[in-house]
Amino acid sequence: MSEIADYKLVRNSTVGSELTEDKAKLLAEKLGVRHLKDGELLVKEGEADQTLFILASGKIAVTSKDAGGVNKLVYTMKDGECAGTRAFVEQSPRKATLHAVGAATVYTLTPADFESLLDDQPRLAFMVMRALFRVTHANLSRMNQETQELSNYISKTQGRY
Repeated sequence: MSEIADYKLVRNSTVGSELTEDKAKLLAEKLGVRHLKDGELLVKEGEADQTLFILASGKIAVTSKDAGGVNKLVYTMKDGECAGTRAFVEQSPRKATLHAVGAATVYTLTPADFESLLDDQPRLAFMVMRALFRVTHANLSRMNQETQELSNYISKTQGRY
């Protein structure tokens, strides 16, 4: 790693929300740094890359293929948000494509770099995993709410929309 992530940005991210300054510095040492140009691909849907991404600055478009195979925008990430939690935890292929919208800086955490924390910094590893659980839970809650809203809409219009 030629560049060290800014621990202050790490602390302000969804992954570092409960980290002390010292813990954020330790985690920052494990992170890679990628600078992306507008439109540059970070990761492609279906790839086996299990890296966790933390958006330090800029915007990242999250796209996924629809039933017709066309890439559709799912979400635009903002500073401090992370992506790839499922692939990172489950060690499974990517379910979305990520690319930069304008210039962006992304911090990366590989499973191997994370696992190196388990022996030396188990409390830090636990805090990161707890943060990933919170991110996943928030996404699930949002999806449940959207499903309920869609169900209410269909019920009220008797399926006409």
